[in-house]
Amino acid sequence: MHEVVLYTREGCGLCEHAKEAIAAARRQVEFAYREVDIDSDAALLAAHRYDIPVIEIDGRRAFKHRVEPAALRERLQR
Repeated sequence: MHEVVLYTREGCGLCEHAKEAIAAARRQVEFAYREVDIDSDAALLAAHRYDIPVIEIDGRRAFKHRVEPAALRERLQR
């Protein structure tokens, strides 16, 4: 089973879009999911500040900024 991590910040509109894409993908593909607010971790904030939202799949960056549900679902089904 894949693990998907969403790195997000409070007040991020694109982050809300990413959450919707993840929810849509979860209806068709099973995967573990967790969300991480980068504001609570200085190292994550430094790494992802300008790229959020960032979606990692199995520890590898898969998407940043805008993600479409179909693209996420396709990546998870590979």
